[in-house]
Amino acid sequence: HLAESGGGSVPTGGSLRLSCVISDTNWCMGWFRQAPGKEREGVASIGPHGRTNYANSVKGRFTLSKDNTENTLYLQMTNLKPDDTAVYYCAARGFSVDDYGEAYCPDNVAEYDFRGQGTQVTVSR
Repeated sequence: HLAESGGGSVPTGGSLRLSCVISDTNWCMGWFRQAPGKEREGVASIGPHGRTNYANSVKGRFTLSKDNTENTLYLQMTNLKPDDTAVYYCAARGFSVDDYGEAYCPDNVAEYDFRGQGTQVTVSR
């Protein structure tokens, strides 16, 4: 079960923090977004050992983190732009294992098995 919160409306340059409560943070987790008429876009993901990946469009502006004691995933978004307007979804899946037996998370967070109901982020010009 995934439950997002924290969306809202802000002006260009504003900030928001999205939260996602999950029953267990020992998963591949991340956020993707979908704007009207557009494809899903992976935004950020975090895998085993806390390694994070970001879409080029948000690097330097968004920060992904998780609190294992609170079972919560956060997406801190700063310097928001109108192009960031979308419904943001928290997503999760189990770890994959590579040929060396190491756990890893696939990059395609928009295709993860589980997702929340989404939270709207609107950035005005």
